[in-house]
Amino acid sequence: MGSEEKSTLEQILAAGEKEFLEKGFRAASLRTIVKEAGVTTGAFYGYFKSKEELFEALVGEAATVFLARFGEAQNTFRALPPEEQPSNMGEISGKCMEWMVEYIYDHFTAFKLLICFAEGTRFEGFLHTMVEIETEATHRFLHVLEGLGHPVRPIDGQLEHILVSGLFSGFFETVRHDMPREKARQYTKELREFYEAGWKKIMGL
Repeated sequence: MGSEEKSTLEQILAAGEKEFLEKGFRAASLRTIVKEAGVTTGAFYGYFKSKEELFEALVGEAATVFLARFGEAQNTFRALPPEEQPSNMGEISGKCMEWMVEYIYDHFTAFKLLICFAEGTRFEGFLHTMVEIETEATHRFLHVLEGLGHPVRPIDGQLEHILVSGLFSGFFETVRHDMPREKARQYTKELREFYEAGWKKIMGL
């Protein structure tokens, strides 16, 4: 890729990022993006087929890596022998959330777009996807505890979903409010401790 071609691509990406951050994906104007980038519409289509594809270029890799790491943590926990899972509940999830904070802040703009401005794209369900993965894992762990003879308190499926949603909605407040990285680290640690204590109470641990 020549320097001129690279510069054109970078201009389009920068213009798209600015427009999406100001207006959100749905209201963003392709005409404004092209004008801001200083290129023709034809030049834009030489790089991207649509506004959607441009948004994907800005957030796709970060979203994929993030969800993969999140899923990996779930699988690591699931692979533990049942009798080892209770004592490892907080450790594996805690390390994963610490990684998540650092990754978010290394790619903050991408996550700002994902969490706050993705309505109308395939990424608008990003948070919901995480909640569904975590809810399924939690439900599975409750069955493991029952099998081990722990006095698990009966929990309604809807409440289970609400509790998990609350955790991740709270977690991504760091992004919504542009929280500094160091503050986000502490905030996430305290949020995790709060939820862990509550879940242990419910799970009879």
